Amino acid sequence: MTNTENSSPNVQSVERALAILEFIDESKKEWRMSAISRKLGIPKSTAHVLVLTLERAGYIERIADSRGYTLGIKARSLGRNKRKLALAEVASPHMEKLAGQTKLTVHLAVRDGYQARYIQKADPPASTHFDTYIGKRVNLHCTAVGKIILAHEEARFAHGFLAHQKFCRHTVNTITSPADLRNTIQSVLKRGCAVDDEEEELEVRCLSVPVFSASGQFIAALGVAGTIGQIPNGSTSALLASVRRTAHAIHQNAIQC
Repeated sequence: MTNTENSSPNVQSVERALAILEFIDESKKEWRMSAISRKLGIPKSTAHVLVLTLERAGYIERIADSRGYTLGIKARSLGRNKRKLALAEVASPHMEKLAGQTKLTVHLAVRDGYQARYIQKADPPASTHFDTYIGKRVNLHCTAVGKIILAHEEARFAHGFLAHQKFCRHTVNTITSPADLRNTIQSVLKRGCAVDDEEEELEVRCLSVPVFSASGQFIAALGVAGTIGQIPNGSTSALLASVRRTAHAIHQNAIQC
């Protein structure tokens, strides 16, 4: 028996797994395992193994209420990574300008699983610099960019986060109650901005706003970070307006991202 013949069953399994991913992606809806088997003509036992394998790997995920499957975080991230790189490049000059104007550190963040990840950063010249970097992951419940992500991602994501995640306390101001965080998310949606008021780190305050695509889809959180002296509590209107203008400028230049 040749090597090609030996690998045929493995090749067929890979082809079927890819077919399942493409089917779920193109249909843009949830599918139960039995329907996946029927629609693709894959034996139920084989479909069962492949679907569970893809689920464990994070490429598809099961919706608890409907028992249907949809694309998982890893599958979605494959298509997003290129767009994130383009978005970070587009955002960079606008963030540099904002950092220069405000003398604050500027971050652009996206969701990465149950955390936020910085995909771009701009430091102000000759001012306080924060120990953050592109690629750093931060918690959602205690950061301004994280709260923006929770408020603007799909509702079922926030629901799952509130139901299953533990909220580590970083300071005395950290929100650790799901009910309190739920109320905060609603407030963020209403106000269109989020604040980290010494919740991740004492003496540090952050503001964040959403960035949207041309179609109005949420794509990232833009935030500024500074000391409580740089961002006085209750005196953020002018700063918030500047951050929003920058988010809008990124939106206008991110049409193809």
